[in-house]
Amino acid sequence: MLAGKVPPFGIVIHKGRKSGRAYRTPVWVFEGDGVYRIALTYGRDVDWVRNICAAGTFDMEIKGKVVSLVGPVVEHDPSATWAPVGLRQVLSTISATDYVQASPA
Repeated sequence: MLAGKVPPFGIVIHKGRKSGRAYRTPVWVFEGDGVYRIALTYGRDVDWVRNICAAGTFDMEIKGKVVSLVGPVVEHDPSATWAPVGLRQVLSTISATDYVQASPA
């Protein structure tokens, strides 16, 4: 219920690579330095990551608004320095050392 409305929760809106079906995936997302970073709490080999990387664009519902993003790239940072200080330990504990970075369209 909080996803897409209350930070750090957001919803990735994407289409299936083969089916073309629309999907909505809840995620942890952080905005800073003019880019959005999505914690890969599900791992980096999940369908929604493959879908957005293949498409090169996707939408994100965050703070009650929809933002179009481009150029998704999967990055690795074991210390999660891209995340807010208070959440770095949580991300490391759950082995979320990868993230997707994308820019506003």
